[in-house]
Amino acid sequence: MSFWTVLSSLFAVVIALAIVLGLAFVLLRFLRRWQDRFQGAAENGEKPIRFLRAMPLGQGERVVLIEVRDEIMLVGVTSGGISLLKSWDADRPTSVDADPEAAR
Repeated sequence: MSFWTVLSSLFAVVIALAIVLGLAFVLLRFLRRWQDRFQGAAENGEKPIRFLRAMPLGQGERVVLIEVRDEIMLVGVTSGGISLLKSWDADRPTSVDADPEAAR
């Protein structure tokens, strides 16, 4: 095989990869918009529930931070159910509740 044959084959592979990645990007954007439409987006364009973070705690347990309208919630998720652990207002800056007696 000559150098030019190898180079043209490599170029064809790179072009095919770029096309596949481009199609995947377009399809993912389309699916996200389609999903948002059927999840019932709010009138002002905001999603009613927004996922913020998750942290696994074990095999089937994790804590999840979500925002629902103007409230941030920390929920515990297990295989047996979901429970609310803590709740904050979204417009108020979140800070650790400091006990002045515990600092001494």
